[in-house]
Amino acid sequence: MISQHDTFTSYQANVDANGNNILGDAANEPSISVDPTNGNKMAIAWRQFYSVTSNFRQGGWGYTTNGGTSWTFPGVLQNNVFRSDPVSNSDETGAFFYLSLQSNQQEQFFCDDVWRSLNGGQSWTERSPDRGAHGGDKEWFTIDKTNGTGHGFQYQFWTGFFACDIGEFNRSTDGGVTWQTPINIPNSPDTGTLDVDTNGNLFIGGGGSPFYCVRSSNAQNPNVTPTFDRVTSVNMGGDLIGGGINGVGLCGQLFLAIDRSGTATNNNIYMLASVEPTGANNGTDVMFARSTDGGQTFSAPLRINDDPINHNKWHWFGTLSVAPNGRIDSVWLDTRNASNNTDSQLFYSYSVDGGVTWSPNVAVSNSFNPFEGYPNQNKIGDYITIVSDATGGNVAYSATFNLNPNTNQHEEDVYYVRVAPGAPVAQSAFSRKTHGGAGTFDVPLPLTGNVGVECRSGGATNDYQMIINFATPVTVGGASVTSGTGSVSSFSVSGSQVTANLTGVTNVQRITVTLMNVNDGTHMGDVPVSMGVLVGDVNGNAAVSAADVALTKSQVGATVTGSNFREDVNANGVINSVDVAQVKSEVGTALPP
Repeated sequence: MISQHDTFTSYQANVDANGNNILGDAANEPSISVDPTNGNKMAIAWRQFYSVTSNFRQGGWGYTTNGGTSWTFPGVLQNNVFRSDPVSNSDETGAFFYLSLQSNQQEQFFCDDVWRSLNGGQSWTERSPDRGAHGGDKEWFTIDKTNGTGHGFQYQFWTGFFACDIGEFNRSTDGGVTWQTPINIPNSPDTGTLDVDTNGNLFIGGGGSPFYCVRSSNAQNPNVTPTFDRVTSVNMGGDLIGGGINGVGLCGQLFLAIDRSGTATNNNIYMLASVEPTGANNGTDVMFARSTDGGQTFSAPLRINDDPINHNKWHWFGTLSVAPNGRIDSVWLDTRNASNNTDSQLFYSYSVDGGVTWSPNVAVSNSFNPFEGYPNQNKIGDYITIVSDATGGNVAYSATFNLNPNTNQHEEDVYYVRVAPGAPVAQSAFSRKTHGGAGTFDVPLPLTGNVGVECRSGGATNDYQMIINFATPVTVGGASVTSGTGSVSSFSVSGSQVTANLTGVTNVQRITVTLMNVNDGTHMGDVPVSMGVLVGDVNGNAAVSAADVALTKSQVGATVTGSNFREDVNANGVINSVDVAQVKSEVGTALPP
């Protein structure tokens, strides 16, 4: 299944060998990993229900080698072993790790183990023995990717009330093979995530009432049992809740992520959660708080979803990720467009200033009914995930786009979608020609509204030159004519200015040149610029008439300047009878609508 919404394409991951939907199954709680050395390689871990009539689920996964446009679903970690709460991650070399919660169908115990893949998620090898990572329900883990003494250490925490044996936290110093005896965390935060700053300090963010951010500065020291030396209460503007729009499941959990960009926002700590707002008794909002002082203090909570406040609406499963350049990406499920207040779409927003301001929210998926396709356990999981890179985010989420004709019900499946900030916005554009010794003159090409008209001839090979200016320096992946007749013979970039040289451009047309993969370090995308080509239209009204002839005649013999260069139709630096004759020959032509 491929689901298209505007420019965003969602690709199903839990598919059969032919890439088709598997009828009768369910898949949810997707956790995505991306190879930082090759972004085309990704893996998604999820809870796999081979039959929706049962509560029995297993550790499913899929992988891609082509940037998510197709997925392979090899099966489950262990056949006929009850597994849940999948969490995946990657180290800086591209090795993938899969933390899996093992139990039985009666859910009489909750114990973790860790698996590793060295081939992009195509196969997995168990690192710890079954249940050897201790752990417990709602477990999460992170990997220290710094160059400090804790490099490669894995840290996990879980809900202590549902521990495998004891405690709420432990650490592995050998890549998940062995794990320390669990210990407790001050104030017992749960239902959250954890991350490591550039100095190797570990931060844990979790729920409860209130939320907490807890630091360990010595977890990176292999010679000591970790202790926690900072506990900060964080106001997220509400509380985590279960039920509501998600059956017996959560409406979200707390996500903590740290900026390791090396920029002005380096080591900022960000916390985000879908919470029921304080004082409300229905609905959830995506709320965000940040610390710029190592977790000593946090900002007041900021609402990320930008629709009008309406407690009948749900903004659920909010999650976030920080890109290597410091951009923050957030996605969540959102019912703002649903008249029934429950049909949901995936939404996206980003921040380029450390979370102070956020971009307008954008829907990036089609709408779906989250209540259909429940397995015997009535929910669509408890979370979705995103991993960001320099230009965008890789998202794994569950949705019910597929209809099972045998049941007339939609099914829960796992999807991948790429989200990214919009393309850099061009500030201005021109068509430039050199008029002999008179100099160089530009025809403005408006970026909105009526197209600018280039009235000068292109010479023997119909050559033109477009100049496109941006606010900041950019890189450009390519340039081509995407509408009209002509081609780009070459292009160049100088800081914030792009020059596209065109050839073979025919008269009487609208032509569009698209700059591909324009990147200003924060945004990346394609930028189209259009131009009308109508030789002789010296007054620029999109038609050549007697008025253009008269205007050209009135300038014969005059010096070519910025106010009359359009009358120098052949761009040779003088206005004479040759220009008049050329305009006369074009009378009656007009730009197509």
